[in-house]
Amino acid sequence: MLDIALYLLAVVSSTGSAARATASARQLTSPLGPVVDLGYVAYAGNTTSPAGAANGPVAFYGNIRYAQPPLGNLRWRAPAALDERPTTLSDDEVLDARDWGPACIQRPAVVGIGSEGECAHCLTLNVWKPTNAAAGAGLPVAVYIHGGGFYFGTPQGFPLYDWVAQNSAGIVGVSITYRLNMLGFLGGAAVAADGALNAGLLDQRAGLEWVQRHIAQFGGDPGNVTIYGESAGGASVVMQAVAFGGAKPLPFKRVTAQSIGFGPTNTEQQTQAFFGDAAGFIGCPASGSDSMPCMRRASVGALVSAINRIPNGAFAPVIEGPAGFLPDLPSRLIAAGRFTDVEFVGGHCTGDGKTFAGGTPDDFQTDEDIRRIVFSRWPGVSNATIDRALAVYPAANTTGSPFATQWDRASTMAGEIIFTCMDWFFADKLTSNGVKNVFAFSWNAPDTVLFNQAPFRGAAHTSDLYYLFDGMRTIANAGNTFTPFNTSESTLSKEAIAYWTSFAVAGDPSTGKEAASIAWEPFSAPGSVRRHIVLTRGGNAATNTTMADTAPDHIQRCRFWMGENVTAETRV
Repeated sequence: MLDIALYLLAVVSSTGSAARATASARQLTSPLGPVVDLGYVAYAGNTTSPAGAANGPVAFYGNIRYAQPPLGNLRWRAPAALDERPTTLSDDEVLDARDWGPACIQRPAVVGIGSEGECAHCLTLNVWKPTNAAAGAGLPVAVYIHGGGFYFGTPQGFPLYDWVAQNSAGIVGVSITYRLNMLGFLGGAAVAADGALNAGLLDQRAGLEWVQRHIAQFGGDPGNVTIYGESAGGASVVMQAVAFGGAKPLPFKRVTAQSIGFGPTNTEQQTQAFFGDAAGFIGCPASGSDSMPCMRRASVGALVSAINRIPNGAFAPVIEGPAGFLPDLPSRLIAAGRFTDVEFVGGHCTGDGKTFAGGTPDDFQTDEDIRRIVFSRWPGVSNATIDRALAVYPAANTTGSPFATQWDRASTMAGEIIFTCMDWFFADKLTSNGVKNVFAFSWNAPDTVLFNQAPFRGAAHTSDLYYLFDGMRTIANAGNTFTPFNTSESTLSKEAIAYWTSFAVAGDPSTGKEAASIAWEPFSAPGSVRRHIVLTRGGNAATNTTMADTAPDHIQRCRFWMGENVTAETRV
């Protein structure tokens, strides 16, 4: 905890230094592109000229450091603050920020893909802004935190260029790179004693604190920040919202959580066992005073070898205890009201459960198939709870069952355990607390590439990202491709981006919606009916997006999965 305290102290001491420094009459220039001067450093960005951009050209600034490189003695510690004391800069000291920073080490890990070297590091962020937005313009800020199971991914797959170009009110976009896998989420007693648990989440928070200090120089309003994320990114934004059990102020105002995905969170015993595995593969003692110093001296090659020899899921957010960043399971913190109220959009893809059911439709014929396949992902769930779940989900073709097949039953169950119920759970809690700007969605438009590969998954997990980020496809080791849209795909993409960015501007997805789009009604309708929007692809001029009531049986099942006794076993 000392690392966190020192970092926060450094943040507080540096707050406002950049603003004081840039209050002088200096006007830095660079032949590389438009310059943003932060007082302690200045960056030259890359300007583009999109056709039809609402606010003219968009400027991009990449590879912006928000913390010191987490190398050597800084491995497995809270991100260390930069020296942000104001200084007098000259034009030739302006840094080139026209490209992305390095990815953090991925899994599978490869030396040279994802950087932890002495000359480069991955604790960087990226900013998009209307080129004509001056410092102090007060534009809303949209911050994206990428997913990838906490073990892979990079902001390069999630460009916010279209978000900034399309929004007519004007917004500033930001994306954050954070430590992953063993470097971001190594747990255990040794780390708690000589390091920082959940370093990757602390990285995200450090990036958000940097936004608070410096986004005004890019034209953004630090008091109007919305954070977004999908899957592990959706889990991240929820964890940021419940951080410290609500005991500390939030560096953002709104949250958009898409297909919230994590869990089962490792137990303390599992976390300790994985630490022992890592230490052993690296060649360090699993306990004692030299454990962490030895790990910090290890070569990148040794780290890469260890990462690749330990299964996915070994290194992810852990529960720290009362004083930690994550003092309890997010479900418990939400249930207990231990968080600060935020304006909220939450939802999921209709094929999330089909993606994570663990098999194909033909694999599910009996109850035993569901027990064996679906719950292989949730080994902590007891047989008694599985029996209860099977009762809550009536067998296909029985009287009153909403499920036509065992596949429908199994995939619905696989999705609702977390992906399609935690969004409802948080939205319902916020609404009960009196928060007005709460909205829900389900995404029912398949990612065309994924659908062609496996049509039975429908709008599979990450289908929303396909439309929000230029036909994005993520491949191994931080690689990305982008599939060109046809006209109807482009229509839905523009509709979704308008909803998503409108929420950042005004807390209401409908304020800046496309003219042909329907109004996105709040989660809570008169009479306590829960409503959600269903985003669906349509024709070339308009989508088939509609509003729908949330089915009572879905709410009943979500209450089951989000109950305290069940989340004690699913550990979400």
